Formats: sequence, structure tokens, C-alpha cells
Amino acid sequence: MEAVASHKQGTKGAVCFDLMGTCTDWKSSIVASLEQQPATNVDLPSLAAAWRSVFFQEIHRRFEQGDPTEDIDITHRRVLDALLDEAGISFAIWGEDVRQILVNSWHNQTAWPDSIRGINLLKQDYFVVALANGTTRLQMDIVKSTGLPFHSLFSSQLLNLTKPDPRMYLKAVELLDLNPSDCIMVAAHAYDLRAAAKIGMKTVYVDRKTEDLDEDMNRVRTEFDAFVDGTTNSLAGGIAGVAALLKKGI
Repeated sequence: MEAVASHKQGTKGAVCFDLMGTCTDWKSSIVASLEQQPATNVDLPSLAAAWRSVFFQEIHRRFEQGDPTEDIDITHRRVLDALLDEAGISFAIWGEDVRQILVNSWHNQTAWPDSIRGINLLKQDYFVVALANGTTRLQMDIVKSTGLPFHSLFSSQLLNLTKPDPRMYLKAVELLDLNPSDCIMVAAHAYDLRAAAKIGMKTVYVDRKTEDLDEDMNRVRTEFDAFVDGTTNSLAGGIAGVAALLKKGI
């Protein structure tokens, strides 16, 4: 059965957000946590960037192999252990307690300056939800620490699927009781939007200084339905910019 038309529910549809990197400044939080641990000779911002990059590689590797959804804390820990081993940081230097603190630090993040304002503006006209890989507990902890005011949270754990599997986007659309064309995917990751576009969702790319460092931004600027600058920490850019854009229509 086709979903009920969105206008009958008093909303223009739904805006689905990726969470980490798109709505949150994960790097500042992770670097701050790394800096609180026993001193080493490792460049900590570079370690944080490598942790994020290899984590994405691991997620995509597991997806391509058809592996089941894994608790994101387990993935983060496995990647961290490998990176610390490469850097020569043994358990004698950073032991179990330190490593667990670092993994837990992904649950406590800071929102980009534009995120809360933008989400609140969007909620005037749309259902606004998080649709992201990870556990529901991770999403709840991030929402608690950041104050991001989503209507609902859809995790890969909850849906038992992993982005960029098209079925994850379709399942979220089904739960929202909408059609794909009534839903907009917003992310700072091109792979995420490419998958959403394949099922008929509209797509808005938010450029963040921590994300998609290997993507050709000239291509990305024209690949999706809209492109929003989120690199300046302006209260009018990023997610607030998405809200202004959708007010005009895309």
C-alpha cells in the first residue's frame, strides 16, 4: 500500500540526518579526550583523523562482505587497538581503562554551531529524524550530550541494516509512513546521499571540514539536489542553511 500523502499529516515530509560529522563536530571531542590521556609522542589530531578514516574503511569492508551489523563500540575499539599498535603505544602506556574511555568518548560529542538552530527551524514544517549507522544507545548518548532535538532516532542496530544498504533508507521511509519522494536525506558524506538517491529520496550535501576529505568537491557540488556550506561555523550555514534552503524549496 502506498504511504499516506505527507500533507495529510500536517507536514511537508521528513528530513533524515546523518549524525556524526554532519550534525556533530566529532573531531574536537575525540581530540580533547585523547589529550586527557597519558602523554605520548603521537600527533593526536592525526590519530583522531586516522581513527575516523579507518573506521569508515572497516564499515564499508564489512558491508561489502555482507557481514552482520556490528556494535559500533566494538568496531571503534578494534580500529583503535590496531592504530595504537602501529604507533607503538602498548597496553603498558595506554591500558584497558584508557582505551575504554576513548571508545566511550564517541558517545559524548559537540554539535556544530548551526545544528540545533537548523533542526528546530526544520521541525516547523517536517518530521526530523536521525538515520545513521551505530547503536541506538550511541545515538541517545549523542543527542543527550549535544541537545540535538530530533523527533526520532533510526539506528542501524534498530533497523538491523547498515548504510549504504538501500533497504535501510527504505525501512526508515516505511516507518515514517511516507514515500521516498517526501523524504530528504542530509549528510556530509557523498556515499550516504548516493545510496539515498537510488531509492528516490531528495539529497542535500552539507560540506563539513572534517568529512569526505578524499571526495572531489567540484563533483559533489553538482551531484546532489543541493549543496550547503557548513565549513565556516556560521549560525546561518550548515543545518541552518539547509532549513533556509528547504523553506524556499528544492
